[in-house]
Amino acid sequence: MSNDLVLSFSHVTSGYREGGRFRKGTYHEVLHDVTFDVHHGEILGLVGESGTGKSTLARTILGMVQPDKGSVTHYTKRPQMIFQDPFSSLNPAYTVEWILEEPLRIYGKYDAAERKRRVRDMLARVELPEECLKSKPNELSGGQRQRVSIATALIQRPKFIIADEPVSALDVTIQAQILKLLKQLRSELDLSYLFISHDLNVVYQLCDRVMVMKAGRIVEIGTVQEIFDNPKEDYTKQLLAAAE
Repeated sequence: MSNDLVLSFSHVTSGYREGGRFRKGTYHEVLHDVTFDVHHGEILGLVGESGTGKSTLARTILGMVQPDKGSVTHYTKRPQMIFQDPFSSLNPAYTVEWILEEPLRIYGKYDAAERKRRVRDMLARVELPEECLKSKPNELSGGQRQRVSIATALIQRPKFIIADEPVSALDVTIQAQILKLLKQLRSELDLSYLFISHDLNVVYQLCDRVMVMKAGRIVEIGTVQEIFDNPKEDYTKQLLAAAE
């Protein structure tokens, strides 16, 4: 079965401790015995209200939070992240070319010519013109910045992407373009996604399966059709009613 998986998240409990650098304060458990798998090639949605633990789950997958119990098993190299707000995740001091090339420089495997080639290839894949390379993030539109953010996540060619509310800061027209791009990149680059969103309409358009999270627990998981047409949990029904 593991051949079909990119991630196995098994009985994970995790949280954080208050108290600055030394973390000596009160412990807050955020995730409670969470289990799910991400399958190769799928877009798995994660929905739930703010403060329910979605970001802690993403941080636990990325290794930024260590599980207190349970295990996180990666079947590909570590995933990369597409953030909600590209303005804060892209370094405003540098050009797009520098931002995209820097992970390849750190990786150290490619010479300058190959790095430039890869940067231009990725820019074309996210459908940005080459002039953008000389721009800094504040010189781009919101949609262009999100495309740069996607390109940055993909430049090292990961197979698994966590997308944390990647279209919530964009207007509806640009949202639709970015969702179409994410679908396109999935087939072109053989990607799998965990797509985190509070917007059930977006999840319905994009995802294959959906997990519903409430207070740090997965309360329901199923295909988009199962969850949207025949929700079992009252909490899921409330979320769907609120989205209509």
